[in-house]
Amino acid sequence: MIKAARRLMLGAFVAAAALLGALAPEARAAQYAALVMDARTGEVLYARNADTPLPPASLTKMMTIYLAIEAVKSGRLKLDQKVRVSALAARQPPSRIGLRPGQLVRVRDLIRAAAVKSANDAAMALAEAVGGSKERFAQMMNRKAKALGMTRTNFRNPHGLTEAGHLSTARDMAILGRRLFFDHPEYYNIFGRKKTRAVGRTIYATNRRLLSSYAGADGIKTGYTAASGYNLVASAHRGEKRVIVSVFGARSSRQRTQKVAQLLDLGFKRAPRDVAVIRPGAPTGRVARAPAPALRPTPPAGLLAQLGEAVVPAAAAAELRASRSRAAPLRAEFPPDKPGGGVAVASQLRMGAVSPAAALRAPAPRPRPR
Repeated sequence: MIKAARRLMLGAFVAAAALLGALAPEARAAQYAALVMDARTGEVLYARNADTPLPPASLTKMMTIYLAIEAVKSGRLKLDQKVRVSALAARQPPSRIGLRPGQLVRVRDLIRAAAVKSANDAAMALAEAVGGSKERFAQMMNRKAKALGMTRTNFRNPHGLTEAGHLSTARDMAILGRRLFFDHPEYYNIFGRKKTRAVGRTIYATNRRLLSSYAGADGIKTGYTAASGYNLVASAHRGEKRVIVSVFGARSSRQRTQKVAQLLDLGFKRAPRDVAVIRPGAPTGRVARAPAPALRPTPPAGLLAQLGEAVVPAAAAAELRASRSRAAPLRAEFPPDKPGGGVAVASQLRMGAVSPAAALRAPAPRPRPR
C-alpha cells in the first residue's frame, strides 16, 4: 500500500513537471535586461543584455500611442473624435478600462487609458482607429520601428500581450522613449500623470510608485506579462541632465522600481553636466512637430518652489493666451488658467503648450483694472 502511494506521488510529480514544461516560457523566470541612456545625446551609459530580443509586454503601448499622436497631428484623427469600439477591442483581457462593443469613445480618452492605466482594450481600439485593423496597425508599428532605428523589434499587436514573435529589446525601447520626448513633446506630459480622467471616471497610473518616489521622474511606461516579467521604461530630469532607463524582466513591481531608481542614479552620476543636445534624426514619413521642451525646468523659487512648479515671468501669459487654441492636447483635467498667473504659466510649460524660450520672448501683458 505504501509502494502504491509512492507510485501515485511520483506520477503526480511527473505530471506537474510536464505541465510546467508545457507552460514555458511563461512558467520560467524572465530574462533580465537593462539600458541607461543620456536623453540629451542618446549616449549609452550602461547596458546589460540590451540587445537580447525579449517580450516587451505593455511597453508596446509606447509605439501605439506614438502612432496615435502622429495620426492626430497629421489630421487623420482628432482628439475629441469619437470612435466606435469593436467586439475585438472590447474582449481584450486585463488590464482594461471596460469598453463595450459599439460604444463611442473619444480618441483623447483612449490615449489616456492606454498611457496611464495601460488598458489593453483602449490600445486595441486606438489601433483599429489608426490602422483599420490589428494586422494593418502591426505593419505600421514595424515600419515606424524601423524608421526610428529600433533594429531588433517586431510587433504583432498594439498592447503587448504575449504572442509568438512579439519581441523587442531594452535598447530599442529606450530609443522609443527618447523619441516620444523629442518628437511629441506637447503630449509627453501624459506619461507623468499619477491619475487622470478617461471614459467618465478617474484612472490611476501603473507607474505611480516610481513617479511618487523618485525625484524628477516624469514617465514613461510599465509592462508586465508572465513571459516578460516586470518591465519599465523611465525618464527623469535633474538640473541640466535627463536620463532614460529601460528594464526588462524584474521579478516584481517593487524590484522593478528599485532597479530603475538605482539605474537612474547611475545615469545621473555618469552623465556629463554640460553637453550639447543632439536631437534624434527625422524618421521617414514624419509629420511636423513642435519644438522639444527644455530638458530641465526653469529653476523654481518662492511659493512656486513649494508647489514644485517651474517659474516663468508673468510676461509669458500673453503667449499662453495666444497658444490655447492651438496647443491644448490631453490637458482637460487641469484647472483653467488665470491671465498673468505664474502658476498657470508654469503648468503650461510643464505640459509643453509653450516652450520656455517662447515664454521668455513673449511681450508683457497690459495690466487689467481692478
